[in-house]
Amino acid sequence: MKIWTYLLALLAGVSLSVEGAIYGELGKTIGKLESTFYNFFVGAIILGIVVLFLGKGSLSYTFQAPKWELSGGVLGTIYLTILIIAIPIVGVGIAMISVIIGQMAMSMLIEHKGWLGSSAASINKEKLIAVTLMTISLLLIF
Repeated sequence: MKIWTYLLALLAGVSLSVEGAIYGELGKTIGKLESTFYNFFVGAIILGIVVLFLGKGSLSYTFQAPKWELSGGVLGTIYLTILIIAIPIVGVGIAMISVIIGQMAMSMLIEHKGWLGSSAASINKEKLIAVTLMTISLLLIF
């Protein structure tokens, strides 16, 4: 079962690269902020319909949830807007490798400290080598 999770995560990465390329081009046509708005507007409509029919959670909990748990919307908007600006300048590959390096480094720190409800996991030499190699790959591609 774990292999399916890895494959789905791989598919998510593929989707992010395709999405970044598409919205980078759309940003040239309709505007960078407008492209970000379009993404979240269409996504909200689609997810609203999905939640209406398949949702099992409780949106009313949103008012009781700790505010830090609600910061994902802001971070997602920042992420996508930066990609829309960066991709036409540096390309999909460099932008995505930069994203992955940032994700790897920050996820190691979050897990090392046990922040944001994650299980604590020490930073080891293998993880540091992985981030270093990704950074070298970015420099080689750049």
